[in-house]
Amino acid sequence: MPGPNALVATWFAVVVELIKRSWTARAGPPRLDHHDWVALRSRAPHTACMQPPEPAILSPGTKIVTVVDLHGEHGGVRVPRGAVGTILKSPSDATHAYWVRLVEGGEVSLRRKQVVMLARYKDRELRNEPTGWSLFDRVILKVVIGSRAYGLEEAGSDTDRRGVFLPTAEQHWSLYGVPQQIDDEPAQETYWELQKLCVLGLKANPNVLECLWSPLVEHATPLGRELLAMRTAFLSRLVFQTYSGYVASQFRKIEAGMRQHGEPKWKHVMHLVRLMHAGIGVLATGEVPVHVGDHRDYLLRVRRGQIAWPDIEAVRQQLHRDFEAAAKSTSLPERPDYERVDLFLRRARRLAMDEQLP
Repeated sequence: MPGPNALVATWFAVVVELIKRSWTARAGPPRLDHHDWVALRSRAPHTACMQPPEPAILSPGTKIVTVVDLHGEHGGVRVPRGAVGTILKSPSDATHAYWVRLVEGGEVSLRRKQVVMLARYKDRELRNEPTGWSLFDRVILKVVIGSRAYGLEEAGSDTDRRGVFLPTAEQHWSLYGVPQQIDDEPAQETYWELQKLCVLGLKANPNVLECLWSPLVEHATPLGRELLAMRTAFLSRLVFQTYSGYVASQFRKIEAGMRQHGEPKWKHVMHLVRLMHAGIGVLATGEVPVHVGDHRDYLLRVRRGQIAWPDIEAVRQQLHRDFEAAAKSTSLPERPDYERVDLFLRRARRLAMDEQLP
């Protein structure tokens, strides 16, 4: 968990960025998009779960926990780390000590750096992963996604990875639990917990389907290969609603933004057009076409802002008509194969009772 200085620095960076944009933007209030937040979050790890820093001066009545052993005159531990107490008297500044009554009895003088608030201590302990646990060691599938998988990479393009991890049964049963997603932001890697991936995939989530159909598989355990072999169980006509609904809503937002701010973010526009092509391909072939193939040159021109907006809008409307036609003629089922996916997940859970990664 980042310390108060890291948290303050992160929020300060956010405020500064907003102020800068308010000076430079000619229309509308300053805004931070998803990529801005990712960049700012990377300056202080784990800020997704961060809380406001503790007050510099804790008030009388605050329950605290000692974070260090306090030694007596002869070197023995007088107050052990983890002792709980209540502040009786607070100093007027951060350089002086608190007078604290301990639950175990007795009163003691403590400095601010020697204590934390009890409520924060509990939250921090529950967020700490037990020693020896690394969910990144439980990855069963790792693939490359993004521009390199799409065939849209250029000089300097990043390499983004996604995948799946399977926690052990012990990790699931523990007090600490497991997150639905783990991220290594510096390495640009994201992994879903297996059940989370299954749920998203059954809803035809494009990110999950692209992960399962990526042509660039870097790592797969036997269970990971089994997941890839059954990936068609996730496909259904829901692809039309998910893909086309998302694209339509995003184009409406882009058009509203253009009325206020001028040009859109062309990279985002490019990916929306790409997603329409991919969705049509899913319905037509029963597979998820990740690589853009012959659409590469056109999509790169869109990303560079070389296609006029009216022409892009005309292409979007035509693609939507093609999408509707594909939805009427597709051989995909009305619903994905929930039963097959459920059986796979439950078998994976049973395998997770063994410490060895399946």
